[in-house]
Amino acid sequence: MMKITKLKPFAVSTIWGGKKLMQDYGVETDLENCAEAWMLSCFLDHECSAQGGEFDGLTLSKLIEKNGKEILGTKARNFDDFPVLIKFIDAADDLSVQVHPDDAYAKQYNGGFGKTECWYIMDCEPGARIIYGFKNKITTEEFAKAIEENRVDEVVNYVEVKKGDFFLIEAGTLHAICKGILLAEVQQNSNVTFRAYDYNRFDARCNGPRPLHIKETLDVTLCEPPCPSIPTCCKVEQLDGATVTELLTCPLFSVKKAEITDCYTAKTDESSFAHLMILDGNGKIECDGTVLDLTKGDGVFVPANAGAFTVSGTLTVLESRI
Repeated sequence: MMKITKLKPFAVSTIWGGKKLMQDYGVETDLENCAEAWMLSCFLDHECSAQGGEFDGLTLSKLIEKNGKEILGTKARNFDDFPVLIKFIDAADDLSVQVHPDDAYAKQYNGGFGKTECWYIMDCEPGARIIYGFKNKITTEEFAKAIEENRVDEVVNYVEVKKGDFFLIEAGTLHAICKGILLAEVQQNSNVTFRAYDYNRFDARCNGPRPLHIKETLDVTLCEPPCPSIPTCCKVEQLDGATVTELLTCPLFSVKKAEITDCYTAKTDESSFAHLMILDGNGKIECDGTVLDLTKGDGVFVPANAGAFTVSGTLTVLESRI
């Protein structure tokens, strides 16, 4: 039976990426920057892999193939493919103003998932902000005109952020991570992104500006201020050795934060695996006789059939399930 396993992320470099994940979070790569570390990924040629243990070096899809879908849990049966993608994102510059489609549009577009996502702000520079929908309700025609006239910044809703903030970005919500933000992202397993605006910047990788997707953007964008239909929970439970905050529970995934000062015990059952991201601190995780050291930047896969596990030390953990 597969035991708790550390996962090595797949590193991604982009025009806007920084070096914090390489310098402070243990991401090993020869890339010039690390914009994203795909901590839990079964996505095509961007898979994470087992780090240490019996299955060292195997990709996540190979781990599932060898150990059976029991390690994912029964909820995974509701999805045709592996349902989630979990990342660290380091924005040293502004990301494009963009939008993701819902499942129905994505299925017609490329046969895959749509993309609803959520962000936990791990750190940020003073005054850092995100784009989160529109200031006011506008028509699709007004949005198209703003794009054409390079006035997108006049109609979007800027939100200043701070460490510990949490945002749900539903499919169809126009958004952007702006420079100076380090965050954790839990999302549907999709890489479909439609760019509305990219600051007219030159990208040497494509020897010109990155392509925009105006038609698709106008097709899927909700032209009104965001009003999430999926509520975030933010229920706080004070345990003897940890403070646990339920950030989000929705049909796609659930996310909680555990701020551990001594120890935190939880368990998986037959319904879902758990994925743990170490946001800060150091400690250990123990499950069924297996003990792993933990440090900032680690990711751990806890199989659905693993049962009880205990995380001890002084550390902050983001725990995700489906």
